Amino acid sequence: MTATPADTKAKPQLKIRWMIRCDMEEVLDIERLCFDSPWSEGDFVAALRQRNCIGMVAEVGEKKNRQILGYMLYESYKNSIDLTNLAVESSTWRRGVGRALIENLIAKLSPRRRRQVTTMVRESNTGGQEFFAALGFKAISVMRRPYDEISEDAIHFRFLREERRAGGK
Repeated sequence: MTATPADTKAKPQLKIRWMIRCDMEEVLDIERLCFDSPWSEGDFVAALRQRNCIGMVAEVGEKKNRQILGYMLYESYKNSIDLTNLAVESSTWRRGVGRALIENLIAKLSPRRRRQVTTMVRESNTGGQEFFAALGFKAISVMRRPYDEISEDAIHFRFLREERRAGGK
């Protein structure tokens, strides 16, 4: 069987990198499309000014032709990482962008230091709950109305890095 030109067309390479100021317009566009109560630019700037808060973007393309497909913000602590915001451009849902961002975050864990990633997902966001469960996160509690602007409960999820036992297993 011979490959047709469509079969040989390379998929653009997804790159995960730190969020920078000039990403904000695209990040805000994704934020507004994904959430009923989106963060403002001021909310992002205030979060990112915190010493332990880090923003990452997933992009394709190079320089002038690049496009941000998703982003995440997380807070890094001594023993854990708290994912505070994650969104993916809706036209690229179920194409591995969110998974790539979360796998990048999980790769930052180590058995001796940061052993867990936690996040909260609104109770009505069943797609988000299924997404995190598929990546190995476990629902550990229900948080009663944790968001100031939304009167809805949230599910608290945790991904726990297992310690390796002696003997390599």
